[in-house]
Amino acid sequence: DRDTDKKRIEELLEENMVLEIAQKQSMNESAHLGWELEQLSKSTDLADTRKSFVFELNECASSRILKLEKDNQSLQNTIQELRDASLTSRESSLKFVELEKENQQLSKKIEKLQNQIEKEKQSNQDLETLSEELIKDKEQLQVIMETLKADKDRQVKN
Repeated sequence: DRDTDKKRIEELLEENMVLEIAQKQSMNESAHLGWELEQLSKSTDLADTRKSFVFELNECASSRILKLEKDNQSLQNTIQELRDASLTSRESSLKFVELEKENQQLSKKIEKLQNQIEKEKQSNQDLETLSEELIKDKEQLQVIMETLKADKDRQVKN
């Protein structure tokens, strides 16, 4: 039973490492998205709107990642406590079941985060497209205004 428990602990540690890697990748991806949004916002009149959106996006992703890291640390502490306390086989099994459930919940949270990041990427692309369209419309309106002004000036002279 102890060998089985030790193997299970090792498996859970490996799962935690995989979750940590996924969290770090999610953080990197979120940071990269934030950077891309900042670069886009510098080139348009919508800079203030985009900066606040980027800021909110980064804050939201960071808080989710911090929460997941906290949960992960809690699981690691629990595993260490189980090792140190050398609980009976039955108690260990119950703790492992709880840890498995928590790991599954963390996996689901990470998957949700990844889905949200994909949605946010799409939203960012949509915002970029809209921004480009607005810039084109603005340029067209400026040309029209200049043409109308020139026509008006000609009419006034005649």
